[in-house]
Amino acid sequence: MTTPNTWQTKQNILVILAHPDDPEFFCGATLAKWAREGHRITYLLLTCGDKGFNPTTTPDMTTEKLCGIRHIEQAEAAKVIGAEPPLFMDLPDGYLIPDLNLRRDVVREIRRHKPDILVTCDPQNLFAQYGINHPDHRACGQVVLDAVFPAAGNPVYFPDLLSQGFEPHMPKEIWCSLTSQPNTTVDVTDTWEIKLQGILQHKSQVQDVDKLIERMKSRRTEDSTDESPRYEEKFRVVKYS
Repeated sequence: MTTPNTWQTKQNILVILAHPDDPEFFCGATLAKWAREGHRITYLLLTCGDKGFNPTTTPDMTTEKLCGIRHIEQAEAAKVIGAEPPLFMDLPDGYLIPDLNLRRDVVREIRRHKPDILVTCDPQNLFAQYGINHPDHRACGQVVLDAVFPAAGNPVYFPDLLSQGFEPHMPKEIWCSLTSQPNTTVDVTDTWEIKLQGILQHKSQVQDVDKLIERMKSRRTEDSTDESPRYEEKFRVVKYS
């Protein structure tokens, strides 16, 4: 494991993940740390998480209604973290496929926002702490990595984007969260509470606040104590500079 060096200049950071609340759950404390260091952070969510409810227990909920609610919740969570207002593609929740059409769309957004640092999730992580990793998470990570290389920085790929004014751009670093093969660890003790407060903005997804807080606080490092808990977030980082 390595701890990353502090960047010498302010970075433009683009976070591309599948659902509202993914940024906060996967890497919210790191994002909060970066925001407080003065880096610019923009979220792009591929779906609005419109299937994140159980019609048996919430019979009045619909996918359309939940989509609107989750837009609002994610905007509030982004404020807590210190990110820009979030952007959404609003693709159907649960149906993400890393095909060429979506790859083109992601390449467009990379070229539009021109991030120095791109954050996504690890497409190889089939299992997570809660069990089987959501297929949207894996599809999102796959399409983002496929968009980065070889397409985003190469004008030969998707020439229609070039004709629309989207010039090639290659991020300097790719940070894959929710990974089972990390090579970078960030100490996020100082911003763990901010991460937790960001998660709690997703009220439609938090069924039991006390249990969630207990679960998140239990994720402290093994060398922690009750008096001095310590927290980390881990990533697979690929650098191109």
